Amino acid sequence: MIRLFAAIAIPEEIGEALRRRQQGLPGARWRTSKQLHLTLRFMGEVAEPVAEDLDAELASIDGPALDLSLEGVGAFGEGGDIRAVWAGVTEDLALRQLAKRCEAAARRAGLAPEKRAWRPHVTLAYLRRADPARVAAWIQGHNLLKSPPFRVGAFGLYSSWRAGDASTYRLEASYPLG
Repeated sequence: MIRLFAAIAIPEEIGEALRRRQQGLPGARWRTSKQLHLTLRFMGEVAEPVAEDLDAELASIDGPALDLSLEGVGAFGEGGDIRAVWAGVTEDLALRQLAKRCEAAARRAGLAPEKRAWRPHVTLAYLRRADPARVAAWIQGHNLLKSPPFRVGAFGLYSSWRAGDASTYRLEASYPLG
């Protein structure tokens, strides 16, 4: 079994600007620049034959290159159950279509439908027992985030490998757009 997800890598210069915001939340497990990505579809644990079918399905996706930018910040969870802080993505119809195509590819490969609504974001940190007031203050201090536009000419299929509290991501396949 291999843990997989389809995603767009965040360019290094955008990642470095995000990294400068990664402070002020005690206990936050901040993502490194190499871990920053925009998930299109989380696949979960997948058997090797299914992963091969998934790769073939993702390779068949046709879509335009994208011009994206990040805008705003937020958190997943409420009160004492806040589990992550994220940077938002400016609304983009072509990006939504790409995510829908990744969902359709996953279903054609035999994966169950995703149950959660897709919300484009870049996770900046995972939190445990975060102080809601500190999270609210961090969001207020960074809510004007606006990145320059960046060009996306491909998306990828990534594997996730856990090592203790952290994960390492490896690009398994890349799929061109445009």
